[in-house]
Amino acid sequence: MPPRAPVSLRARALQFLAQREHARDELARKLARHSEDDAAIETLLDELEHQDLLSAERFAESLARRRGQRYGVARIRNELRGHDLDEETVAAQLRALSETEFARARAIWLRRFGAVPADLAERGRQTRFLAARGFSGEVIRKVLSGDDET
Repeated sequence: MPPRAPVSLRARALQFLAQREHARDELARKLARHSEDDAAIETLLDELEHQDLLSAERFAESLARRRGQRYGVARIRNELRGHDLDEETVAAQLRALSETEFARARAIWLRRFGAVPADLAERGRQTRFLAARGFSGEVIRKVLSGDDET
């Protein structure tokens, strides 16, 4: 069998982007493993953004959609900020998630616990679970009170 031709940096970037949306810094880290030339990586990333193949907005939307099924606004906000996205992009995604936070928290709570806590120890356990998922205190109180309102 003949030896494989080396994969170009652009081809690697397109392979990564075909799998899922990536943030610019994340894609740069992945490509850095395959090239010593930081300038070539930056040039390629600029080109991909110009061609709308790499988009911070699409990445933020994708991450919020994936993580929103399991986590609250606070946790997703921290993750989005960890990807060096601008505040406007982060805020747009968080506005949409905030509207559904109670329903998402309630669905997660129902799957995990399904019943209002019987004592303080159980209430603390359920509160810690939802707080670790990034849900706000107000939402946690509503969920644990058995409130069906949004």
